[in-house]
Amino acid sequence: MNNNETIFALSSGHGKSGVAVIRVSGDDLYNLFLQITNRKSADARHAYFANFRDTSGDLIDQVIAVYFSAPHSFTGTDIIEIYSHGAPAVINKVFEYLRDMGARMAIPGEFSRRAFYNNKMDLADIDGLVALLDAQTDAQRKSALASMLGGDSETYNDWRTQMIEISAYAAAILDYADDELPANIGQTIRTKTKKLYDEIDNALSRHTAVRAIRGGINIVLTGDVNVGKSSLFNTIVGTNRAIVSDTPGTTRDVVSANLDIDGYMVNLSDTAGLRDATDTVEKIGIARTQSEIKNADIIINVQCANNTTKIPPRPAPNTIYVINKSDLGDTPHIRGAIYTSTKTGTGIKALMTAIRKKISKIAETAESGVAVNARTYELLTNAKTELKSALDTPSEHYDIFAEHTHRAADAIGKILGTITASDVLDATFSQLCLGK
Repeated sequence: MNNNETIFALSSGHGKSGVAVIRVSGDDLYNLFLQITNRKSADARHAYFANFRDTSGDLIDQVIAVYFSAPHSFTGTDIIEIYSHGAPAVINKVFEYLRDMGARMAIPGEFSRRAFYNNKMDLADIDGLVALLDAQTDAQRKSALASMLGGDSETYNDWRTQMIEISAYAAAILDYADDELPANIGQTIRTKTKKLYDEIDNALSRHTAVRAIRGGINIVLTGDVNVGKSSLFNTIVGTNRAIVSDTPGTTRDVVSANLDIDGYMVNLSDTAGLRDATDTVEKIGIARTQSEIKNADIIINVQCANNTTKIPPRPAPNTIYVINKSDLGDTPHIRGAIYTSTKTGTGIKALMTAIRKKISKIAETAESGVAVNARTYELLTNAKTELKSALDTPSEHYDIFAEHTHRAADAIGKILGTITASDVLDATFSQLCLGK
């Protein structure tokens, strides 16, 4: 990929809009900017109104354009941003002009790739940008923004620096006399390695919570047939999405809806009732129910007031127990359960409060420390494994200890992009849209 070529892309959304943002990146774009704005001179970072004309002199549109000179731009190269009207015909005409000027359409993520190569962002920052562009709720925005602005990079850089230092000292133990090294250096580097191991282990333990915040918290309604799961689902969602019937086994597939609860994205699912089914379709639905339960962050276990089962003495921390249809008559009180009735509205507020408490607990877990996504999870796991191997190394084999800590540092380097492979780069930047 030639990083010196002039590239362009639509950075705003596709389709009809009031304003479109077209971004151009390349070397020495000052003269191109003067042609676009029909000016003899221009200042960087200054917005100019212009009658934008094509190569034959015909008016394309009235635009506002801004020139960002290298290295003071998103990519570290010269950048031109053109703000035109958002009609597809206008955008296509601007693209045609830029092609005539020798530019080409950027591929997805190419602007961010240039920012990476020009040390404007590292891969941890890019991960945050990907998450920010996908953010649908305020919590997702905050989490992604913290990563994009370098919060995660600072931690990763600190870990890597410590690992390199530990590796260097471990190697030096073999080459220098004891009086030439800091006192108790062997024990010191083992203590530091254990501390790093614990910090990475803690980050990995929060992976599920971070995924829930960034991808949506999975809440599953589960229970026997005909206990009112679909009625509860419709009440929480606020619309009749699931079919409600007195006939057992009505829900045969997973019915889902996305909700915003207190700024957190929630994926709420109504599932097929659990029983020994003979119907082939219902069996498939029950199998999907089991899959949903396995991937759930919060489980709402629904039982019927006239047929309740005892709640375990030590309930699962991610489970909310609900006794539904409480309007049917007197039912024995079961400690720890929430009694609801979708018919009268009883207990719905208490159920929502319980859901909010579970969400808050997940959020607290996710918000401390680095955000771990699928890419960084594997590399952090590799780093943790190497540190464990170093700690398990006999005290006399500091050459092996040094090698394991060096490999751990390499794994962290791949998270940042200081040590890269082309497939890692391609997988990371391909997630971004055109214009980013």
